[in-house]
Amino acid sequence: MNGSRTARLPNNISICIEGVQGEVTLLALDAARICASAGSACSTGSMEPSHVLKALGVSRDLARGAVRLTLGRETTMESLDYTLDVLEQSVQGLRQLAGA
Repeated sequence: MNGSRTARLPNNISICIEGVQGEVTLLALDAARICASAGSACSTGSMEPSHVLKALGVSRDLARGAVRLTLGRETTMESLDYTLDVLEQSVQGLRQLAGA
């Protein structure tokens, strides 16, 4: 998990997934109809790793695996469980494909 564990928005999480590019993870999530982002909410669309993650000391390689998820007012426990299941299965499958 990127950033402070306490000084943060309660509905937003940024994670870096080792061994998998963030954009590839997004494709897998999108195929399961899950909305996510690889950049910050104010990113410019650049393919470069986030300057914020770099400032936090996250390595360039790890920062390329960044994914951001935000909970909304209509997010349910069921949709959260579904998202976590899909994310876990997707990352495992993508790591196997990449040989990571």
